Amino acid sequence: MLLNINNKSFTDNSKEVNKDTYFVITSLNEKYIQNARDNGCENFIEAKDLKNHIDISAIKIIGITGTNGKTTTAAAIYSILLDLGFKVALQGTRGFFISDEKVEDYTLTTPMQLDNFAHILKALDNGCDFFVMEVSSHAIAQKRVEGLDFELKVLTNITRDHLDFHKTIQEYIDVKNSFLSDESKKLINKDDVNVKFNPKNTLTYSLENPATYKVGAYSFKNGMHVMFSKIDSMHSFSSTMMGIFNIYNLMAAIASVNMVTNKSLDEICEAVENFAGVSGRMEIVSDNPLVIVDFAHTPDGMKEVYESFHHKDIITVFGAGGDRDKDKRPLMGQIASNFAKTIIVTSDNPRFEDPDLIIDDICKGIKNKDNLIVEINRKEAIKQAVNLGKENSNSVVLILGKGDEPYQIIYDKKFPLVDKDEVLKHIN
Repeated sequence: MLLNINNKSFTDNSKEVNKDTYFVITSLNEKYIQNARDNGCENFIEAKDLKNHIDISAIKIIGITGTNGKTTTAAAIYSILLDLGFKVALQGTRGFFISDEKVEDYTLTTPMQLDNFAHILKALDNGCDFFVMEVSSHAIAQKRVEGLDFELKVLTNITRDHLDFHKTIQEYIDVKNSFLSDESKKLINKDDVNVKFNPKNTLTYSLENPATYKVGAYSFKNGMHVMFSKIDSMHSFSSTMMGIFNIYNLMAAIASVNMVTNKSLDEICEAVENFAGVSGRMEIVSDNPLVIVDFAHTPDGMKEVYESFHHKDIITVFGAGGDRDKDKRPLMGQIASNFAKTIIVTSDNPRFEDPDLIIDDICKGIKNKDNLIVEINRKEAIKQAVNLGKENSNSVVLILGKGDEPYQIIYDKKFPLVDKDEVLKHIN
């Protein structure tokens, strides 16, 4: 990428340089320093020093990391801040937004350093007060957020994910926790057992353990109703969203906004009611039969969704991504067998793997095969699940794994497939 600012040009691509260009050295491109020299570059800077050349200090950056809940928490913070009258940018899995307008489609959850700076500069040009961003484990490991001074860092949770990249669960946990090791302002989920953080400038939220923002009571009837305390003051909010994990997500958002603005908690809680959630995240596609689409693609993420419907007969459709962590597949099958009345195992994004073999890996975790249906065609699997839902008034159909993704990846090709659209084809 080439970024021009204040009559200076910055790039992280050794092929784009000349004698007047600054080559930004990152952990991913440092092996090309000599190429940059050969192409005439005379100016080299470390990515962590970008802030000394590009002034982004006028905007407050909020970074959200965690295995599950990043997208919903970031979107909730963004929505609440907008409702409170601030100008806000949002960067993450769903794309790049500035004050309710989508500026760019999805690329990476967290882009490379120069792309981050380019987005922040665009937000500044649009008068934004805040820049809300998802921070992935890949981005932390590859130092893509180097050089950014965060107003607030938020941790949602740390469970199993991305072990195709991080190799071990401990390495993944350590990478996530490294984001929380400095003295910047932080907000931590106190109920997470894997988190380790620098306690300086840190506040916490929880449902179970003592915390700064502590949920005291909640109920689910036509959405959720939650009471919580901040030290000794009591507050409450309501939302149309469902699931205990969404209480965590909304608590993180409420506490975050409280920490970075001078708005009262009561004002913030009132704004929460206008946030209806994120497309493809616990999205109710149909009420009769009840059909919900969610992005959950890890054993813990699936468990959180299933636990929200323990009073229902769960019909679930899911698969697992190819060329990714294979060890989680039987665990996903096991979680589904613990909760679901009917399991339909299908394809997710098989990529370069044989989808039949991926399905076999999942099914190894399902001991009782009596309630198991294998349907490799995801469209057909969704059709079967919806039809089964129509036959049982106490059922909920949970279609997991892809959320609002607009395609299915087979080999290196992307074929149009939207879970929500497939559901709507079979709703009378």
